[in-house]
Amino acid sequence: MVLLVSTASELVDWRATIPGQRIAFVPTMGALHAGHVRLVERAREIADVVVVSIFVNPTQFGEGEDFERYPRTLDNDMKLLGDLADVVYAPNVDDVYPPDAPPLAKTAGPAGIGFEGAARPGHFDGMLTVVNRLFDIVKPDVAVFGQKDAQQVHLVRRLAIERGGPEIDVVRTVREDDGLARSSRNRYLSPEEREAAIAVPDSLRAVSAHIDSGVAAAVRAGRAVLTAEPLARLDYLELVSPADFTPVDDTFHGEATLVVAARFGTTRLLDTETIIVP
Repeated sequence: MVLLVSTASELVDWRATIPGQRIAFVPTMGALHAGHVRLVERAREIADVVVVSIFVNPTQFGEGEDFERYPRTLDNDMKLLGDLADVVYAPNVDDVYPPDAPPLAKTAGPAGIGFEGAARPGHFDGMLTVVNRLFDIVKPDVAVFGQKDAQQVHLVRRLAIERGGPEIDVVRTVREDDGLARSSRNRYLSPEEREAAIAVPDSLRAVSAHIDSGVAAAVRAGRAVLTAEPLARLDYLELVSPADFTPVDDTFHGEATLVVAARFGTTRLLDTETIIVP
């Protein structure tokens, strides 16, 4: 049976009952879907015990963003997890951010300025601060993240190196049958927007299909797919270096990260893929 806890002290007590066991951690903001379940399944594969956090982090929402309307579905989340997790940590804000002992604030630096950082100023600082705090609370051996939020993964990997752990395990994006990445935001799409959103995975396929013609040509092909869709507003589509998350050009060869963001109505969708540049 899954243990539901709401305080860091309860987690400390629980940890005392499992000495020597390898702990995998899956941080989430709830509103769980099949993509999250795959992360938890992966955690189960690589560790003895699994902790899932469900916490809608206020510090990573900017002005005008959807913090208040972000779905809180703890009962459904617990049902979806079933017995995959050993512990679900669902704290309130004061447990994560104690007023009398605020956690260390983290900054993303240059790697967090572009792309999502440009669209959502301060987002990555808030994300890194809460992830660092959750690592301190849970004390996992390994943390599992989804590939889709590629810039977040890049920054979390760097954070883990700076603090000396935990290991970071990245799971490939879970997709719908038509290729759209699973996301909590998909529920906000109208039927027409949902149909149009297939342009996002189609743009990934276009880049892959044209990469033999060079980075610039491939990027143009991917952007063309989204600009041709009337309901889509392209924010960015770029090939970046996994080393520093800066755009690559036709002189680059090797493994690159394709990142894309597009808006459909009021809903902003992200996607990513690894592309080998010949």
